[in-house]
Amino acid sequence: MISLGLTGSIGTGKSTTAQMFAEEGAAIWDADAAVHRLYGPGGAAGAALEEDFHDAVRHDGSIDRVRLAARVTRDPAAFERLEEIIHPLARADRFAFMATVDADVVVCDIPLLFETALDLEFDATIVTTCPPQMQRRRVLARKGMTEERFNALLARQMPDAEKQERASYVIVTDTPDHARAQVREVLADVLVRYQKPENPDA
Repeated sequence: MISLGLTGSIGTGKSTTAQMFAEEGAAIWDADAAVHRLYGPGGAAGAALEEDFHDAVRHDGSIDRVRLAARVTRDPAAFERLEEIIHPLARADRFAFMATVDADVVVCDIPLLFETALDLEFDATIVTTCPPQMQRRRVLARKGMTEERFNALLARQMPDAEKQERASYVIVTDTPDHARAQVREVLADVLVRYQKPENPDA
């Protein structure tokens, strides 16, 4: 199995690109969806957050995301502690998915791939990008989004140019057809470049 880490700044078409990889036969693991499962009833986050974030843990073990967000927004140390707890749980979820999925290629959609040094755990990395004006227009069209929130989200992320320099592949999402063509090119290349022998000891 070939493992690919997919990332991109907000509004650059990362989720849409992940869907295109899925349509081409790749298995997809989504970090945001994994955290959503962890925060749900019976998810591993409830017990893990009980000590440090008791007020955000409901009786059924699920996480009150509004309370949790309010806490970490006003307390940078709490935000760092939250990441220390959640990142290992999400990583375990990713490993479990990859151990059971039957696909030649698995694409892991991780918003902060480079910022958390997870790029080192993949055969190759992919970054989505688009013109800045298109990115801003896409993000500000989202419900509840403001200029201030958009700028705050950008501030947490590595600059787009730096991501492109570090990535194995860059996919420009200016149009769907262009993006899909690049997805197919990436898949064709990784299947040649990173394919592992099924039995290397034979």
